[in-house]
Amino acid sequence: MTEAQDSVPDAAALRARAAETHVVVVGGGVSGMVAALECAKVGMRVTLLEAAERLGGAIRTADVGGLTLDVGAESYATRGGSVRALIAELGLADRVVVPAGGRAWLAGIPGVGAAPMPAGGVLGIPENPFAPEVRRVIGWSGSWRAYLDRLRPVLTIGHEHSLGALVRSRMGRAVLERLVAPVVQGVYSAEPDTIDVDAAAPGLNAALTRVGSLSGAVAVLRGERDPALAPGSAVEGLVGGMRSLVDALHARLVGLGVDIRTGARVDGLSAAYGANDRPGWSVTVLEDAPENRDAAAPAIAADAVIVATEETVARALLAPAVPSLAPQPDHEPPVVDVVTLVLDTPALDAAPRGSGVLTVPGSHRAKALTHASAKWAWVGEAARAASAHRHVVRVSFGSQGEPPATEDLDEAAAIDLAREQAAQLLGVDLSARDVVAGHIERYAQSQPASVIGRAARVAAVRTQVHAVPGLAVVGAWIAGTGLAQVVPDARDEAERTRAQLLWG
Repeated sequence: MTEAQDSVPDAAALRARAAETHVVVVGGGVSGMVAALECAKVGMRVTLLEAAERLGGAIRTADVGGLTLDVGAESYATRGGSVRALIAELGLADRVVVPAGGRAWLAGIPGVGAAPMPAGGVLGIPENPFAPEVRRVIGWSGSWRAYLDRLRPVLTIGHEHSLGALVRSRMGRAVLERLVAPVVQGVYSAEPDTIDVDAAAPGLNAALTRVGSLSGAVAVLRGERDPALAPGSAVEGLVGGMRSLVDALHARLVGLGVDIRTGARVDGLSAAYGANDRPGWSVTVLEDAPENRDAAAPAIAADAVIVATEETVARALLAPAVPSLAPQPDHEPPVVDVVTLVLDTPALDAAPRGSGVLTVPGSHRAKALTHASAKWAWVGEAARAASAHRHVVRVSFGSQGEPPATEDLDEAAAIDLAREQAAQLLGVDLSARDVVAGHIERYAQSQPASVIGRAARVAAVRTQVHAVPGLAVVGAWIAGTGLAQVVPDARDEAERTRAQLLWG
């Protein structure tokens, strides 16, 4: 046996080392729970600390008008397959559902009002600008301008980073403002000019180089998609709501012996020593009981700490060890308000605007609406079980550089504004009497992974954090918004941490 082979610990030694290794995860959203799960799987002792009284982060559930509903994230993107794999691992595969509400609509179209979102396309970019449903949205002049894309020279093809700049230069403002911007705003709460083409639509620039036009590149990308993927299958949900994912994660963590503490606010991290005098961390936790809110509990000793909080808190905790990550006072992520309405009206029985509505920026005070009881069969069934004409809609406010119109309103006024916007977006009359109940939820939304320059900034943060032994960071602010970004990133960082502790 070589010296290198002799130094590799055997399975029994690894199990013993894992059992005496303590990992603290700060933050009980999905990223923190997944990181905790990956460490606990190999026998490590894990403590999960969450400042709030509940786990789940952006996955939130509330009772609205007698219905238990998602008031936070309601679905996940299927790309990569990582979320579906986690769901299967947790025994929830039989609960997976796809949207059933038909195509979304666009509202605020000048001279038209509202129309179905054209089928096909990539991020709203049409394959055929003369298709009747595209022409209805952008008009004849918009279609002819978009057609010039096929006649333009190829001088800068394949080198444009900004999605907004690319669409504007190739196909014109009508395509950008009436098709692309509503999609980007609704999905990312961002402006097209800030979105990196290569991150948001991988392969589009390369296809553009090959075929010489943006519409042709869209056709190439659509042709390369898996034909087995039915419309709407780009996202999936869970019967009963996304909360069942959090509940299943919680149950698995408890089963693995993870020490889960809610109402536990971490006040700071400091270098210390862990098991066998290895370098480690001391985690200071503040008691969250009202009478002890400023009383420091005994510090928790850890061999490694995985920070899984939102950005401002993460930077404050990491700054003593990584000074360049000090909080940035001028950085304000977009604030998004989601108002959930339970309505009783036959006007919505036929789902007049399909699964929901995206808005042309500047046309309405709301940025988007989801007709949840039309989009998700289980929500519709639960609503109709309560009353024959009961419906659930979610109205979203706020985007990048635009505070939500509900920002300064109390709950009653916010619910009434949501009702008013829902009536406009759905093209029906909705009176205050039609509102059975309402609920408002506010989020500070992290930047999407596809924002220009974000990949380089994240790489720099990760390099600096990785330079500090026993320290890791996960979460939407570092991985990008959405479970499809958060879950694989948390798994990768947990694996890196495990390897460092067990093999380092």
